[in-house]
Amino acid sequence: MDLFIHTPLQQEWLGRLSGKGGSFRNRADGIDKSGTFPSENVTELIDMGYTKITLPSSYGGEGLRIYDMVLLQETLASYDASTALSIGWHLSVVGELFEKSLWEQGSMSFIAEEIAKGALINRAASEAQTGSPTRGGRPGTTAVKQGNKWVITGRKIYTTLSPMLTYFVVSAWIEEKMTIGQFLLHRNLEGLRIEETWDTMSLRGTGSHDLVLDHVEVDEDQLVELGTHPRKVESPLNAWLLHIPACYLGIAQAARDYALRFACEYTPNSISGPISQLANIRQLIGEMDLELMQARHFLYSVAGAYDDEMRRGRLETELGAAKHAVTNSAISIVDKAMRIAGIRSLQLDNPLQRYYRDVRAGLHNPPMDDAVLNKIALSAIERTTGPVQGHIK
Repeated sequence: MDLFIHTPLQQEWLGRLSGKGGSFRNRADGIDKSGTFPSENVTELIDMGYTKITLPSSYGGEGLRIYDMVLLQETLASYDASTALSIGWHLSVVGELFEKSLWEQGSMSFIAEEIAKGALINRAASEAQTGSPTRGGRPGTTAVKQGNKWVITGRKIYTTLSPMLTYFVVSAWIEEKMTIGQFLLHRNLEGLRIEETWDTMSLRGTGSHDLVLDHVEVDEDQLVELGTHPRKVESPLNAWLLHIPACYLGIAQAARDYALRFACEYTPNSISGPISQLANIRQLIGEMDLELMQARHFLYSVAGAYDDEMRRGRLETELGAAKHAVTNSAISIVDKAMRIAGIRSLQLDNPLQRYYRDVRAGLHNPPMDDAVLNKIALSAIERTTGPVQGHIK
């Protein structure tokens, strides 16, 4: 990991995070078993200023970039994946918002002040009928203009970080404009409530509950974005989503570390030393570490390329490819770790079974594997034959 640390600021933040490692790891099992949101962890991250690391320094933040975020998020995920993925969505929304100046300056300044004071924000875009917003479905949530107010009605699913979010950026269909708008909603608005529906086998502590909007009224200026199409994979590059593979790489690292310690310490009476001396165990250890090296080099090289404005424009399919490759490698690494530990890895008091369940969730975070591979294939075909007409996205 030291190979990927380039700056004193990265080293400083890694040191600050490491101070939380023990307590976050100790809480992880309880969070998973009870399915409760890691409020204590998130509060500690807010207090240490972690939630404003992707806010530009000109707005009172740390001004960290993609590479920095990936480095820190991987480390945090090795402590507790639910905490890392939850806060990762906040960090990525903030990072993209200010990098691309998506809102009017007044709204940008307002939310920057709120984030600097500890506010949390995430987008609420997924719906049961449309699935992932990256597939391009039109939201069923609607916004209707009544006088100088917008009235928003609908239901969003998978609203990660919902127990502690201060602001929701909600997508809604505006019939009169025949387009999708993004509205900034404070959690205390009348008609806005969280329905606790998140009950999955993976990442049980992310608080990804339903957001219910029952004729929520907001002022005109809370319409912060207006687009002509849903936010799709084909939209302009959003490298801040690399917080997703960083999370699953952190899980894989934690699984590898557990399995390696186990292999070096477990001595059955059938052999004279630990199982780490066995050829088949060393094979698995070697395969795990090789996959970690490959995944980490891929992820960090793509993050670094995006941060370099001279190379950013040359990126085509690499962002999605990094998510696909890293996530699938992470699943493979956890599987090998479980093979080393054997049947013990399935015991409910063993963290490996939690890593196994958590890492599988990466397959269902955007962008999806099929979309990534399709885009890579189309890019290859178009470079060879020219633009493909009428292809299915």
